[in-house]
Amino acid sequence: MKKNLSIIFLLFVGLSQAQDKTESYSFSLQQAINHALEHNYTAINAGRDIESAKQKKWETTATGLPQISAGLDYQKNFEIQKAFFNGQEIPLGANHSMTARTTLSQLIFDGSYIVALQASKTYLKYYENAKQKTNTEIREMVINAYGNVLLAEESIAILEKNKTTLSKTLGDTQETFKNGLIEEENVEQLQITLAIINSNLNNTKRLLDVATKMLKLTLGIDINADLKLTDKLDSLTLSNLDLAFSSGEFTVDNNVNYQIAQNFQEQRSLELKLERSKALPSLAANVNFGYNAFGDEFRFFSQDQKWLNYSYVGASLNVPIFSSFGRHARTQQAKIALEQAKTQLTETEQQLKLQYEKAKSEYEFAVEEYATSKSNLNLADRIERKQEIKFTEGLSSSFDFSEAQRQLYTAQQNYLQSMVNIINKKAALEKIINKN
Repeated sequence: MKKNLSIIFLLFVGLSQAQDKTESYSFSLQQAINHALEHNYTAINAGRDIESAKQKKWETTATGLPQISAGLDYQKNFEIQKAFFNGQEIPLGANHSMTARTTLSQLIFDGSYIVALQASKTYLKYYENAKQKTNTEIREMVINAYGNVLLAEESIAILEKNKTTLSKTLGDTQETFKNGLIEEENVEQLQITLAIINSNLNNTKRLLDVATKMLKLTLGIDINADLKLTDKLDSLTLSNLDLAFSSGEFTVDNNVNYQIAQNFQEQRSLELKLERSKALPSLAANVNFGYNAFGDEFRFFSQDQKWLNYSYVGASLNVPIFSSFGRHARTQQAKIALEQAKTQLTETEQQLKLQYEKAKSEYEFAVEEYATSKSNLNLADRIERKQEIKFTEGLSSSFDFSEAQRQLYTAQQNYLQSMVNIINKKAALEKIINKN
């Protein structure tokens, strides 16, 4: 009985330790970006697309290399074909026949194959560009998600501080009211403000949980894992304050979307080249080796079975002559598709230039807004402190004090949001210019 209890206890402890064992992570923003680029689910599959494209490239290359095949054919004749010779029936075969063969074939010239080799390189380049685009998008997603978590944490800290300060003021005001020195309305006004702070605090805590799980998902880690962020919102903001960065020259060729549009145009050009190559002749050669065996009984695997060998070399030349203008129609379609791709490339270039100007303007505005919000916060803080002194001394109404508090709370949130905006707008601008 004691032995059974000991086993049960050890199993319980083992299960408890297994359940308590949770992965823990600690990341700066750059460490978070690096981790996501390797472990984000979309990034992983984008890497697999590249590996698949490499295999596809080799598959295309292999079609022009020597091909070897082998086979074994067996035939059972239920009724043997016969012929008359000198008035007699002569059988033209045997009841059983078997052929073992090997074929070596080699493509000598085919214009379509040459174009296919070029297309396979473009195909691979497309997925490499797609992977690069995925990386830039993931980088921006991590920065935004990281900033949202920091924003929620800072908001909670400020709300907790405001709650503590207001709770003390409310307690003092209630004592003053009990002594009959102020009206009950002053107490009620503070209670309303405190209730609003409590509601906002609870909501922000819920938002923090959602923002943290969203960041974990972007990082490619379990949403229940422990995660600690080592960077602070104010330090990240200061490191992203760089107006000189937005004054640089924009090179559209560096943008991955432009590179993808170029890749698309190249694909259309190769498709036109492919249609034209179909008018060229193709030449292939093959070498065949084999053995035949015949018999009235199935004895092909016996030692006394005779096998007759054969071999030959052959060539195949295919010359397209006339396709009722079908080939011409396909070529014209490919020409139209190429012109469309060229137009799309020009449109992409103009769109990217516009996006750059917009992202640059938004970043510069974010920097200006940060300075304004910081100044407004200092002013709102001084006004609130003055109103608190007047209120406690009976020189100001609860409405004036509450208005000053709301103004301060709004200024606090605006200041925090302005810091996040600088980080996010800088990331958006870096995405356009393809800065890693």
